Amino acid sequence: MTTVQDIKDAIQHLPGGEFAKIRDWIVERDWEEWDAQIERDSKAGKLDFLMDEAVRDKKSGHTRPL
Repeated sequence: MTTVQDIKDAIQHLPGGEFAKIRDWIVERDWEEWDAQIERDSKAGKLDFLMDEAVRDKKSGHTRPL
């Protein structure tokens, strides 16, 4: 099995264009994993407090900057 250090060493020796491809792939994979986590949390009701807070703010006339 390849270790993280082996992967880091291999990345260090990639030509620029190949490094950009692996970087883009890692970023995309990270976003996909984050999206999946958000979806799981939402389905489990872990994010309901955000909707409740937004509804309370709307009813009270308070707004929050983005």
